[in-house]
Amino acid sequence: MLALRLARGTHPLVLLRRLLVAAASGGVGFLLLCTLGYALGHPEQSSDSVRRLLWCLPPLAATVYFAVAVARTDPGTNAPRAGLSAVGLGPVRLAALAAVSTALSCTLGSALALLLFLHLRGDLSGLPFDGAGAELLAAGRPLPAAGVLTLLCVVPVVAGTATALALRPRTPKHPDDEPSGPVAPTGLPWGVALVAAGLAVETYASRGTPGAQLALPGRLDVVPAGVLAGWAVTALGLAVAGPGLTYLAGRLLQSVRPGAVRLLAGRVLMDEAGRIGRPLGVVCAVASAAIAAATLYDAGSSPAPSPAPFGPLTGLGTALVVTCTVATLLTAALEAKRSRAATAETLAGLGAPRQTLRTAAALRATAVLTVFTPVTLALATLAAFPLTS
Repeated sequence: MLALRLARGTHPLVLLRRLLVAAASGGVGFLLLCTLGYALGHPEQSSDSVRRLLWCLPPLAATVYFAVAVARTDPGTNAPRAGLSAVGLGPVRLAALAAVSTALSCTLGSALALLLFLHLRGDLSGLPFDGAGAELLAAGRPLPAAGVLTLLCVVPVVAGTATALALRPRTPKHPDDEPSGPVAPTGLPWGVALVAAGLAVETYASRGTPGAQLALPGRLDVVPAGVLAGWAVTALGLAVAGPGLTYLAGRLLQSVRPGAVRLLAGRVLMDEAGRIGRPLGVVCAVASAAIAAATLYDAGSSPAPSPAPFGPLTGLGTALVVTCTVATLLTAALEAKRSRAATAETLAGLGAPRQTLRTAAALRATAVLTVFTPVTLALATLAAFPLTS
């Protein structure tokens, strides 16, 4: 009840974020239900059903990542307030409250997904669209209630648990132990190691036997499972290396006789490396995977057009991954801007023109693009090379 009362008095932007979390959760729930419908309609093709279920994992991971980012930036749980602490709502209970709010948003999305799924199956009324999705959704077959509830509870449970773990209170550090300037993120070497390991696994698996394969559209139907595992490790490495790459971009801005604006832009980018670096790495990982997939599809295309190489469920899953990762990055960027509000007011009070702040923001964006764009293109090329050579 407290979570619902706090939701009523929140800012419209915060409510919009929660609605986006509910929409993403509904999309993943619909994908899971469609997988169940395919399994019911094709009981003899159990391996294909397992593959479809596995391909629901990337949208699920992206949705949970976005839900945790939204919970981190929630003003009601971002920092304990004196009034709430006085009534017993300390850091632990605020983390639990954020987890409950996240689970409620995801539950709303799962409920809407169930209604849409039942409507398309014709369980609520007649079959819409002249029964175009009857075979895919196993229309006319009874649904197992336990299986439906289990699949719909996946996103709320995973997102709520991840939120509770991410917002759990940590032991405060002594003030003397805090560094005086921006910290050097330590994840860059580990990220580079993970990227190298992922590329090595992909290269080795591309020479493997044709027995372990996952069906994908177009040219991607010959991709071994080990190659996809290598892609996943490479994407994880890029996400881990994101803060270090962002810090490096800030250092590059301050090199070669910088002026006041470049110093300001570089210092801010170094200070925000831990906040926006990982979302930047995740977005670049998604972009590199999309470029590699497009390269493989173009390399394997034939003169004869194949019927519907990318179906609606593939488009839905891709849209969920891209939307959630980009929304997470925008959320982190907005929170970083809000954290710089005091600094901006101080500079304005000292007489700094607004154009200086806008120029510094443009320099930060240019530096980030300069560092991340070649990395993304290089990883996409290396990821697609073993299967196109």
